[in-house]
Amino acid sequence: MTSSAAGSAAVSLQTRLWHPFAAMSAVQGNELVITRAEGVWLYDEDGKRYLDATAALWYVNVGHGREEIAEAVAEQMKRLASYQIFDVFANRPALELADRLTQLAPLGDGSAAFFTSGGGSDAIDTAAKIARRYWIVRGEPERTIIVARSGAYHGMNGYGTSLAGIEPNHSGWGPLVGDIVHVDRFDLEGLERVLQENRGAVAAFIGEPIQGAAGVFPPVDGYWEGVQDLLKEHGVLLIADEVITGYGRTGKWFASERYDLDADLIVTAKGLSSGYAPIGAVIAGPRAREVLWSQEAGAFRHGYTYSGHPAACVAALKNLEIIEREGLVERVAELEPAFAAKVRELAGHPLVEEVRTGGLLAGVEISREARSARPGVVDEIALKARELGVIVRPLVGHSLQVSPPFVITEEEIAELVGVLRQALDSVDL
Repeated sequence: MTSSAAGSAAVSLQTRLWHPFAAMSAVQGNELVITRAEGVWLYDEDGKRYLDATAALWYVNVGHGREEIAEAVAEQMKRLASYQIFDVFANRPALELADRLTQLAPLGDGSAAFFTSGGGSDAIDTAAKIARRYWIVRGEPERTIIVARSGAYHGMNGYGTSLAGIEPNHSGWGPLVGDIVHVDRFDLEGLERVLQENRGAVAAFIGEPIQGAAGVFPPVDGYWEGVQDLLKEHGVLLIADEVITGYGRTGKWFASERYDLDADLIVTAKGLSSGYAPIGAVIAGPRAREVLWSQEAGAFRHGYTYSGHPAACVAALKNLEIIEREGLVERVAELEPAFAAKVRELAGHPLVEEVRTGGLLAGVEISREARSARPGVVDEIALKARELGVIVRPLVGHSLQVSPPFVITEEEIAELVGVLRQALDSVDL
C-alpha cells in the first residue's frame, strides 16, 4: 500500500459535506443541522430553537417559512421548471422580474436587468465585465483598472476575490485578476490620487453603500458625495454593490437612495429572493445599457446556465410582492431607531469597543484589548450566544454581525441583545 493510500485509509470521515468558509478539521463532529424555520426562528435536529440574528447570510429579509413563495415556485415548476434565456429565448417570469427591478432601482428610464444564476459573486463578476466591456466598445480599451476599498467583500468568484479588501479572502490563491487597485475605506484623498495617477485608465469604482462583511461600516458624512464628484470628474463608472443592502435592509428599497448614489450599475442578490431560490442581478443604468445594447457592441458573450431561471424569478417576484404588500421597507425604517438604540446598549460593556448601525444592520466590535489578551474571543462569544439560543456571526476576527429578518419584533430585538450581553458577560479574561 502506498503512503497516500495508507493515509486515505486512516481518515475517518464524520461528514462528507465540505463547508464554505470553514476549517474542516474543526467542523468534523460539530455540524449544527437546521431542519426547519419560521419567522426569525430556526430549529435544529434536536428541536432546539435559535433566534436567527443574521437572516442567514444577510438575506432572509421576509423571514423564514413563507409558504406562498414555495407554492408559487411549485406552480411555476409544474408549467415550466427551467429553460435557458440565451439568444432570443425568454420566459414570462424573467421578463416580469426585469421590468419590476428596473422600476424599483433608482437608475432612471432606460435601465435593464441581467440575471445571474446564484448569489452576489456571479453578479459582481458580471458587473466587472460589463464595466470593462463598456470602455472597449466606447473605443477606450486602456480603461481596465477597477478601484475597490479596504474591507471590501465582493463575493468569491474571480473578480470578487481580486476586488476583496479583506486580506484573508484575497490571499492564498496565487495570481488573480489584474488591474485592481485598492484604497482605504473612506480615503477620498487616496481615491483622488489613484484617479490622477491613472488618468484615462480607470474603468470603474466599486463600493458597498454600507460595508457589511468588514464589520458593518456606514459611510462617514460626505463620503459618497465626494466619491461621486471625483468619478464624474474622471468619467469613471460607479458600481454600487447592494448585495447586502438591497431590497429594504436600510429602510429604502436600495441604499443608493438613502445615500444619494447615482450609480451606473447596481449589483444585487440575497434579498432579491430572501434566499428562497438562488438568484442575482446586475441592474444597468442607461449609460451602460445604451452602449452595450448597440449594434456596434455585438453579442455580450457572458451569461450563466441558470440566468433568468423561471422558478427562481417567480420566487423573487413573490418575495418582492410580500415586501411591498406588508410594507417591510417602511417597517425597517420605523424599527431602525429602536433597533439601533437597543444594540448600542452593548457599547457600554467593557468588552465592546464600538457598535455601528445602519438600517437593520449592526456590527458589534470587540475591544482590541480583549482580542489581544484572548485570540479567538469573538468566536467564543458567538458560540456562547448560540448555546444561549441566538445565532450571530463573527466578522473578520473583530465584530459580531447582527442583521435580522425584517419581521423581527422589538421584543425579539430585546431578547437578542439580552443574550449577546450574557455571552459577553461569560468571557473571563
